[in-house]
Amino acid sequence: MSGTESRWFRRFASTEGDDGLRLVCFPHAGGAASAYLGLARALAPDIDVLAVQYPGRQDRRLEPALTSLTHLARAVAEELAHAPQHPYAFFGHSMGAVVAYETARVLSEFGLPTPQRLVLSGRGAPSPEPAARDRLSGDAALIAEIRRLGGTGGQVLDDPELLEMVLPTLRADYGALGSYRWRPGPPLDIPVTVMVGTSDPIVTVDDARGWLAHSTGPGDLLTFDGGHFYLDARLPSVAEALRTVLGQPAAV
Repeated sequence: MSGTESRWFRRFASTEGDDGLRLVCFPHAGGAASAYLGLARALAPDIDVLAVQYPGRQDRRLEPALTSLTHLARAVAEELAHAPQHPYAFFGHSMGAVVAYETARVLSEFGLPTPQRLVLSGRGAPSPEPAARDRLSGDAALIAEIRRLGGTGGQVLDDPELLEMVLPTLRADYGALGSYRWRPGPPLDIPVTVMVGTSDPIVTVDDARGWLAHSTGPGDLLTFDGGHFYLDARLPSVAEALRTVLGQPAAV
């Protein structure tokens, strides 16, 4: 994670230098690093966005997708542990919020440098048993859920060839969500910002607020007009909010 990308990270915008804050972004279920193309450009050049590229999609499509969120988190944590020291924060949306949180837990557990802030979006706080919405059975249920959530990814569902390409990734990701079990442990000591759309069909504001109990660091909750993928429709507002919570000046 130095000046060039690795197989785990993608950079979509140039930055002013190598000494600014890095924002490591974790995609949603079925998503890929390119989901953060717009955010990377909106935060450039003073915030360096590195989007995590999970196995099994886009340029990593020939690799088997990981079907365990904790294994995925450990793999990302290992990659970060071998990267040069650099100030960074995490942003995770939907499934990505869980992976970001679990990655921070792994880093903390092994005494490695942790992110300066954890931004968790579009996801309720974890519990010992998976939520019913994560236990989907069969392709029809998967497709129905993606349509319900909306977002640009829903357009893929109308193209049979594209759908056939993304279904394996969706199966793997929702299988990982359905098998995820939160394990009790000490809370993190990292500032947490929680973001959620006010019209999200699967995450209430109270669900999202539950994340604040998982860290002893300061926390805040930000709401945005929109549904589960409010990020797409409210990109300028989200970028402005991120600049504020990450302590960066607004772009001129």
